[in-house]
Amino acid sequence: MKIVVFGASRGVGLEVVKQALEAGHTVTAFVRSPEKFTVKDANLTVFKGDSMDAEAVEQAIAGQDAVISALGPTRPPVPHMMETSAKNIVAGMKKNGVRRLISTTGAGVRQPEDQPKFIDHFIGFLLNLLAKDVVLDSAENVKVIQASELDWTVVRYPRLVDGKHNGKYQVGYVCKSSGTQLSRADGADFILKELTERKWLKKLPVASY
Repeated sequence: MKIVVFGASRGVGLEVVKQALEAGHTVTAFVRSPEKFTVKDANLTVFKGDSMDAEAVEQAIAGQDAVISALGPTRPPVPHMMETSAKNIVAGMKKNGVRRLISTTGAGVRQPEDQPKFIDHFIGFLLNLLAKDVVLDSAENVKVIQASELDWTVVRYPRLVDGKHNGKYQVGYVCKSSGTQLSRADGADFILKELTERKWLKKLPVASY
């Protein structure tokens, strides 16, 4: 499968690139600074661009079978970056006739199916207190994707940590049994499984330990 990965330079996005190449996919890594991107592979193309640049996003999506967006907030945060990037990705996919999209966001973006426990409420309170603009931008990003007619899945994550890729995690909604962290490697694992299995089409599952 031909996949373009936005947010490919770090975190879950970088893990997606590595695991997708290991699985035999043809990958385009969309990054702002190609000179800092160290992954090398015959099936890898490194595309220089900014996700807030609609033309660059459209060009990167051309010819792909699927899009993965692992974009996260920048430091310092750029106002409306997530929302604008989502709009550009959705528009680029429609223009190029690409339908499959997997995007990521935080578990703090609540859904009707969630049954948050005390620690989830507490973490949500802290996020809204300390990073309200980022939380709102992430929520708007999700709304843009939900409003599209694409074959989308938005994967929600709790706190992401460095750790092994062991595939031993749970998928569902925020509830008594859902955990508060997940390794970036396992976060990427779930994205690539869902890409083809499509078990969570047009849904917002949470992956956690």
